[in-house]
Amino acid sequence: MIFDIPIIETERLTLRPLTEDDADAAFVWTGDPRVAKYMIYSTHESPEVTREWLSSIPELENEYTWGFVRKSDGKLIGSGSMRFRTDENRWSFGYNVRFDCWNMGYTTEAVKGMMKFIRSEYGNVDFVAECAEENIGSARVMEKCGLELAGKGEYTSWDGTKTFRSLIYESKEG
Repeated sequence: MIFDIPIIETERLTLRPLTEDDADAAFVWTGDPRVAKYMIYSTHESPEVTREWLSSIPELENEYTWGFVRKSDGKLIGSGSMRFRTDENRWSFGYNVRFDCWNMGYTTEAVKGMMKFIRSEYGNVDFVAECAEENIGSARVMEKCGLELAGKGEYTSWDGTKTFRSLIYESKEG
């Protein structure tokens, strides 16, 4: 199912659909090796690569994807998504935020906003998220959003060049 992406307001952010016009702004984080280090994608080499990714978003099935816009200056600072895992009957999520916006609470605020939206639409649901063991900041976001460490695993980047030992976090709200 292809979802319509609503606008979500949090205290400091507006979460909105991403468009191809966001390529230059999104390239600030997709092209930053510090941000892409633990991601499933490789560092984007140009805004055109980011534009290609953005053009694929409307075709994603069972997934909501938002851009995170800072209200104070209207700047697109990151993105995140919620994907329904039909085989597991739960929601998984992921996120990216510009390096200069790390450790400011934006990611936690955005994820909590996404989770609140999913619960308002689908009731008490379970969530799962995963991050590289070394990605302590991402693990903290998951914990601050109410998820608990449930186990360890492994994931590989789409192009097969990176493999990470991972921490798997879950919530059991349902």
